[in-house]
Amino acid sequence: MPAPHMTLRPKIAGVVLAGGRATRMGGGDKTLLDLGGRPILAHVVARLSPQVDALVLNANGDPARFAAFGLDVVPDTVEGFAGPLAGILAGMDWAAARGHDLLASAAGDTPFFPETLVADLRAVMERDGTPLAMAMTPDPERGLSRHPTFGLWSVSLRDDLRAALEAGQRKVIEWTEPRGCAKAVFDGDYPFFNVNTPEDLARAHELMAEP
Repeated sequence: MPAPHMTLRPKIAGVVLAGGRATRMGGGDKTLLDLGGRPILAHVVARLSPQVDALVLNANGDPARFAAFGLDVVPDTVEGFAGPLAGILAGMDWAAARGHDLLASAAGDTPFFPETLVADLRAVMERDGTPLAMAMTPDPERGLSRHPTFGLWSVSLRDDLRAALEAGQRKVIEWTEPRGCAKAVFDGDYPFFNVNTPEDLARAHELMAEP
């Protein structure tokens, strides 16, 4: 048995958020676009899977289009397009039903995020004693840029989040800040580069080719 002062490692689930409408890409599933011979989503799954104990995909519509990934697919449970918070709630409910304590989230169109994402988020969450942590990068003008789809969330907040969404809350930061959100700062040239446009996809191909 662990010593009284020790805490057991929390069980951490992961959710890949693939519920976006891809309007700037002309619609459809941008996560299934080819990048280096594999769908963008394959790169995201490969990066997040080793960092968590279990992984689920949040997407709306026919889940069969993601069958090749072998993951559970959970849709938003909030009516209408409610944005990433709805996907995080769906992931929280899935994680809680399986006995997980925390949920790590990642955007399905961001293939280069850090391989230490979850560990670093957990470290700042434990350091600050908060139920939430969010990824940040340095910004020469604003100090820090937030990346609200990349976070670590206590699943104990799911009823709070559900109530906020049902009341019309849609902005991630407006919900996280009052509840206490630790900040994990990541360096690098493009750790959270995401594919929103055809030009972004072309740039992602260039980044894949770099040594």
